[in-house]
Amino acid sequence: MTAVDEGQLRAVLEGLTDPLTEGPLLAHSRLNSLTPLALETGPGLRVHLTFPYPLAGALAYWQRRLRDALAPLVDPERLQLTLDWRVEPQQPQGKLAPLQRVANIIAVASGKGGVGKSTTAANLALALQAEGARVGLLDADIYGPSLGLLLGVSEGTRPEVVNEKFFVPVEAQGLALMSMALLTTDRTPMVWRGPMASGALQQMLTQTRWPELDYLLIDMPPGTGDIALTLSQQVPLAGAVIVTTPQDLALLDAQKGIEMFRRVDVPVLGIIENMSVHVCSACGHAEPLFGAGGGLRMAEQYGVPMLGALPLSLGIREDADSGCPTVAANPTGPEAQLYRDVGRLLGARLACRSGGADAPEITILDD
Repeated sequence: MTAVDEGQLRAVLEGLTDPLTEGPLLAHSRLNSLTPLALETGPGLRVHLTFPYPLAGALAYWQRRLRDALAPLVDPERLQLTLDWRVEPQQPQGKLAPLQRVANIIAVASGKGGVGKSTTAANLALALQAEGARVGLLDADIYGPSLGLLLGVSEGTRPEVVNEKFFVPVEAQGLALMSMALLTTDRTPMVWRGPMASGALQQMLTQTRWPELDYLLIDMPPGTGDIALTLSQQVPLAGAVIVTTPQDLALLDAQKGIEMFRRVDVPVLGIIENMSVHVCSACGHAEPLFGAGGGLRMAEQYGVPMLGALPLSLGIREDADSGCPTVAANPTGPEAQLYRDVGRLLGARLACRSGGADAPEITILDD
């Protein structure tokens, strides 16, 4: 090979499909540059590609795939790939102004309680962090905040207050966390009516000095009541995720959650089916205790992605109770990998909200 033809390179890359965005690779990812290299072993090539979502766990996959695709143009041994990511902010619903220093706010919601929403939110936040994103969590379940316990925050921990006005979020497992549980005690139940609770949450969101975040996940209160509806209207959301179980009753309530977000023009980024199957720790037998395929049927009905199905696992429950969710407690385990798969897909589906990356600007340099 004496030279690399830009047209050939573009044709190869444009022919690749990103399985997470379900579209052409270059529709959302950016080809920043390509640089021909004069190596001792022969002509080579340096390629820099930026994805629109964090994908630390999939870098090896893309390294292999790109080397195989470009093999007709350059010896894979002389191909230097730089793969990274940049999370862009998406426009929130209506005319709401984005939150300062927070690129995207995502609501994690459920139609009813008891489906594992908070455990899913905590593990999903940790999964996005493990994939390379900067992540925060806001516990909006004001009557039953649990994220502090789930993330191992010591009892009595209080956020620092700056200028008598702003809270500094507590760091928990590397995440920026804010919760009503950090401002009260277990013996101080919230006996507020809906408007008071909604106002408190709005204040907690806007008067927290969040660090630079790619994603702020909000663990929403269960159901579609006053607080959930007010938050979905007043918080600048980039999208929402619905957590459900395969059980018919849970699916019925989850549908109400989808309809609520649709009515306030918040895009539903996908459905997570929790407790989808139980695998016996003694014999390995798998059984769908709460039914099978309900989340997928709902996703198809509403035309939204099925982000993933998570098992009913004793380990997930034990890790949550211990204050170290599964993604942090056993990062190489199969359940953690499932959460990370869901996190990557969520990031990709959010990136699809935009019209795609600008036309790639390829710079050809002689080295």
